[in-house]
Amino acid sequence: MAHENTPPAAAPVLPERKKNKTGLIAGIAIAAVAVIIAAVLIVPSWFSSNAAPAGAAGADEPVTVTIGTTDASQPHWKVLGELLLEEGIKLELINFTDYPLPNPALAAGETDLNAFQHLDYLSNHNVATGDDLQPIGSTIIVPLPLYSEKWDSVEEIPDGGQIAIPNDPSNQARALGVLEAAGLITLDGKEKVPTPANIDAAKSRVTVIPVEASQTPAALQSADGAIINNNFSKDAGIDPASALYFVDPNDAKSWPYLNIIAARADDIDNETYLKVAELYHTKAVTDLVIEQSGGSAVVIELDAEELRERLASIEEEKRAAQ
Repeated sequence: MAHENTPPAAAPVLPERKKNKTGLIAGIAIAAVAVIIAAVLIVPSWFSSNAAPAGAAGADEPVTVTIGTTDASQPHWKVLGELLLEEGIKLELINFTDYPLPNPALAAGETDLNAFQHLDYLSNHNVATGDDLQPIGSTIIVPLPLYSEKWDSVEEIPDGGQIAIPNDPSNQARALGVLEAAGLITLDGKEKVPTPANIDAAKSRVTVIPVEASQTPAALQSADGAIINNNFSKDAGIDPASALYFVDPNDAKSWPYLNIIAARADDIDNETYLKVAELYHTKAVTDLVIEQSGGSAVVIELDAEELRERLASIEEEKRAAQ
């Protein structure tokens, strides 16, 4: 479960305006239409076998499963694809460049599964749209680190400095928590899902600049630092070991950020899809996932029913807060 549009200007950040729910639903619907343009179907040669291996599930042709993701170039997908082909399942990846796109594509039936988000992000989508996407398997928890090209430690970041953070509600709230834990900002504690409006400026050392998550690496060129998701830091060639600060993935506060493989609610018992979730946890796959995270990812294998219970709990809290 994870890796928003111009570099930040020096102007102070204004509090985020509360978004109209109807507008958000319409925006997500528009994003779903944009999937055809924004998504790139990746079908490497190692997925191209025309027949399932002897003894594999199915007959002459493997069953094709499409997964929407934002990190299709990562090598663990190749290993997973080879393992699935032995089971008569052909894996096809659809790569999306921005986080708002994979869930509408899944809800619309344009993909069978997706694997790019954590529970908290999925809860935001379901609550905002009325969709009922559900986890069928867990993957990993990764830190949400603070990076800088100007400073070598949190202590060096100057008073009044600017930090870019992802602007989607889930990762934004998590990023604010990271900055508070690092001692760079103080939140007023009024919201369980804080926004920049909840920053106590008088007690904070820095200001924040929300940008598209995919643009946080570029923001490093002008800002004093940036909170960057793992997949986008990898794509930008940023060494995870260079992070100035992150919250331990094993911390109890991190469990809402457990990444998952998601399906439509009607497909949670689909045996082919469950086989994808199962084989993700093959050691050859997870070893590569950990390696690609710079050793920072923590592999978590939770029962799908427990994952859905956790998702329901988060969604209930968010609906109650509306």
